[in-house]
Amino acid sequence: MTGIKEMAGKNGAAKLSRLRDLMKTVVVGTTGKGVDAYIVGSEDAHQSEYLAEKDQRRAFISGFAGSAGTAIITSDKALLWTDGRYFAQALKELDPPEAWTLMKEGVTGTPTQASWLASNLSPKSVVAADPNLMSNSAWAPIYASLIAAGHNFVPLEKNLVDLVWGKDRPGSPSHKIVAQPLKYTGKTAGEKIELCREAMRTEGVSTLVVTALDEVAYLLNLRGSDIAYNPVFFAYVVVTMEEVHFFVEQSNLTDEARQQLKDEGVDPNYHPYEEVDVYLKERSSTSEGKTWISDSSSYALHVSCGAGEVNCKRHTNITPICVMKAIKNPVEIEGMKKAHLKDAVALVKYLAWLDDKVKSRNGEPPVTELSGSAQLEKFRAEQEDFVGPSFNTISAVGAHGAIIHYAPTPETDAVINDHEFYLCDSGGQYRDGTTDVTRTVHYGVPSAFERECFTRVFKGQCALAKAIFPTMIKGNYLDILARKSLWEVGLDYLHGTAHGVGAFLNVHEGPMGISWRPHPHDPGLQVGMFLSNEPGYYEDDKFGIRLEDIEVVVEAATPYNYKSRSSLTFQCVTLVPIQSNLLDLSLLTDSEIEYLNRYHAEVLEKVSPLLQGEENLQALTWLKRETLPIFR
Repeated sequence: MTGIKEMAGKNGAAKLSRLRDLMKTVVVGTTGKGVDAYIVGSEDAHQSEYLAEKDQRRAFISGFAGSAGTAIITSDKALLWTDGRYFAQALKELDPPEAWTLMKEGVTGTPTQASWLASNLSPKSVVAADPNLMSNSAWAPIYASLIAAGHNFVPLEKNLVDLVWGKDRPGSPSHKIVAQPLKYTGKTAGEKIELCREAMRTEGVSTLVVTALDEVAYLLNLRGSDIAYNPVFFAYVVVTMEEVHFFVEQSNLTDEARQQLKDEGVDPNYHPYEEVDVYLKERSSTSEGKTWISDSSSYALHVSCGAGEVNCKRHTNITPICVMKAIKNPVEIEGMKKAHLKDAVALVKYLAWLDDKVKSRNGEPPVTELSGSAQLEKFRAEQEDFVGPSFNTISAVGAHGAIIHYAPTPETDAVINDHEFYLCDSGGQYRDGTTDVTRTVHYGVPSAFERECFTRVFKGQCALAKAIFPTMIKGNYLDILARKSLWEVGLDYLHGTAHGVGAFLNVHEGPMGISWRPHPHDPGLQVGMFLSNEPGYYEDDKFGIRLEDIEVVVEAATPYNYKSRSSLTFQCVTLVPIQSNLLDLSLLTDSEIEYLNRYHAEVLEKVSPLLQGEENLQALTWLKRETLPIFR
């Protein structure tokens, strides 16, 4: 991403000019016209959140490097829609800044992309987008809005940003695809495919199209490294009642991966990766059955499956793999717990090391955001089965912490000091699980306001962690628990409260989540789901506070079961101390103090046995101090 940002900084205006020239000259379909507005989203052909370098088109054309956002370029305007996680970052990165308008999603008065286009374009304008890079669920409402307003919305197979990028655009990644053994997965690929077929029978479909990369990896018990931080690879899978079709670059498959597929009861028909649309077009034209393709898959593949044709038979719910993957089996649950315990060792060693470096001032070079992040990765690399980070570490001092997804660069690298908050949001990919944890610390004396904010963030995290709720409740209903203490004094945060987490897969995993906005495909919280718990507070240009744990949904013991409906709660698997001397005890209830003391006792009990030996004395001493019980 750094390379893209550097290129944007050098010639952002020139790239917009070149794109506009192309928009004028390309002739779209039967309209005989050029393109009046071009939409550039954040996704690849699999609608991934994180992207390979070659697919970072919106970052290339705008300079904005966040993971979520949509750019719309017209002949005289350039606009970027993104959410509250990225407002501050976008204002710093959009290039050139005077050419771009930031559209703040979720803020009252901000129009949707469709409504802005419908009301701001000249009559009968042509709006275009790459149909491979926009989901069917995103395409449909924009199409309906524009057609109703008298405009045209057309698919443009030739990607105009790629033409601007030209020969400098990175090539396709091509890394090895490896086996993920049964000792980590707990279920064979053959068993998972049979569960898919059971769901297909229930829904009356004959073909299942799997396009999400983490679903492909999960289904086949394979892993790769085609996208940084995500152990996935570029491929599609099509499951029928008799066969499995695997669209992949075969030379990337290791012998072990091929053999494991056979051993687990899967002998797929292999096809070139690029031929999935040809196969789907042929099958949709010859098969009498219905095709199951998620509405989150690309509009282009929906067209390949017959969208828009008479008597098109599609089932567009989320795939059965999506929920199957979210509900971890006992082997995966145990693996996730082991991964978080190892991760706790690394984080405790880092926080103890950092505490000493910041406070000792013994003449050594100061620790910075980048050098601290590098040291944390070294501690993680010492742990068994560590593969790499699960995302780019957010190592943020002071005002940088207010940039919710800040990533330090050599130009912004700040010293971790004793007079500002330091926010560290990081995670690891281990063969047995994926981690994500945030701790905010202060090595000096925070202001009364900063202490109150930290305390209210903790109160929100505690309230959600202790929640007892009916089984199958939507995560959206729990969001207020994490915000209530902040809301009481007029504070809030502009991101979701919880996301799902994969098992050695993507660190952000659906379909469930906890947010003020409903997750459209949330099946309801169920035993075995892992979610984050991460309220925060951010004061622009001053500081950021976030506390994040990963928790697994478990059964709760309650004295009553209304209409035999069971209850659920959360069990925390993150085992890293929270800096209790930052808490304003006058704001805490006895129950909250008891919760923290119980949590710290568990952390000490589980982590300290792994910190024995002279080489771990610093970390163990720090751990014992940071887990001391607090009293009012």
